[in-house]
Amino acid sequence: MAEKRPGLTTHVLDTARGVPAAGMSVELWVIPSGGEPARVAATVLNADGRAPEPLLREETFVPGTYELRFFVGDYFRRLGLGADPPFLDVVPVRVTLAAGQGHYHVPLLASPWSYATYRGS
Repeated sequence: MAEKRPGLTTHVLDTARGVPAAGMSVELWVIPSGGEPARVAATVLNADGRAPEPLLREETFVPGTYELRFFVGDYFRRLGLGADPPFLDVVPVRVTLAAGQGHYHVPLLASPWSYATYRGS
């Protein structure tokens, strides 16, 4: 089996409604050791709840610590679900990406009240 090339992708499932989280905004920030975080990518999820393009491609992949910021509160607010103010607003998922580990996929399962994540394939 060929090794997957390095990169980072994501998708979100709306577990409150049982559908992909189409239209949710997601940002990717690099978290340098001892420095200020910097946004490196921003996207809006497509009809399948996926980022239409990788957040990091092979040519832009740099090992390090990153934070995905999922705008869960805005997404559910637009749907009229959840509380005001939202219980969950921006959900940060901090990950460390290493060289030689292939492709990273970080899914999020989200409702207005809970979330879960894991390293996908």
